[in-house]
Amino acid sequence: MATRLVQINMKAQDDSALGRFWAEALGWGVDSEGPGVTNLEPVGFAYPDPAAVCIDIVARPEVKTVKNRVHLDLATTSTAHQTELVARLKDLGATLADVGQGDVPWTVMADPEGNEFCVLEPRPIYQDTGPIAAVVVDCTDPRRMAQFWDQAMDWTLHEVTDDHASMRSAKDVGPYLEFIRTPDTKSVWNRVHLDISPYPGDDLEAEEARLRALGASDPGIDQSAISWTVLTDPEGNEFCLLNPR
Repeated sequence: MATRLVQINMKAQDDSALGRFWAEALGWGVDSEGPGVTNLEPVGFAYPDPAAVCIDIVARPEVKTVKNRVHLDLATTSTAHQTELVARLKDLGATLADVGQGDVPWTVMADPEGNEFCVLEPRPIYQDTGPIAAVVVDCTDPRRMAQFWDQAMDWTLHEVTDDHASMRSAKDVGPYLEFIRTPDTKSVWNRVHLDISPYPGDDLEAEEARLRALGASDPGIDQSAISWTVLTDPEGNEFCLLNPR
C-alpha cells in the first residue's frame, strides 16, 4: 500500500477571494464544494493526477499569526518572466514579504491573507513542473522528514542532505515536495497542510495503521464529524488522509 500527495489545504477568512487570487496567479480553474470551500485545479484536469497538486481553500475565522510552515514556490522560465510574474502578482493583491531571507535571487511574497510564497528565479530542475515548482515544508530535521514521507508515499526521493530533501511523484511529473531546515519550530496549528490519498481499492483503516507505525501521530482533536483522518507527521505537522480515489 502507499499514498500520494493530491492537494494542499489552505485556511482562509475569505475562501472565495483567496481562491480567485490563486486561480489568477496559477492560471487554474475554480470550483466549489459548497459554502466555505473553494477548490482550484488546472483547467481540464482529471483529479487526482500527479501532473498537479491541487489547492483546497477552506474558510476559517482564525487570523494568521505566525509564518506558515508550508508554502508554495512558483516556477519561472526566465529572468524576464520572474519580473513579469512578480509584477502581475502585485496587481492581483500580493505583497513583498520579509522572512529574513536576505539577499537571494528569488522573491518572497505574501498572498492577500498573508500566506508566504516564493517566486523563484529560473532553475532548470523546475522547467517541467507547471506553475508550482515545489510545495515546501519547513522542518528541523530534513532527513527524518524524508525518511517518513518516503515510506508514507510512493513518491521518489531525489535528494537528502542535513539541510534539504526533495521528492517527486513516481511518474516524475508535477511539482516537487521539499523539506527545508529552518531554525524556528512549530507553535500553532498549520494554516496550510498536505492532503494525501491512498489508491482506489486500498483499505483506509489499514493505511492509517501503516502511517501510525511509520511515526504519524494523533493530533488530539474530535474527528467524529469528518469522513477523512487527520494525523501529524514526526515534526507535528498536521496532514489529512483522504478516502481512496
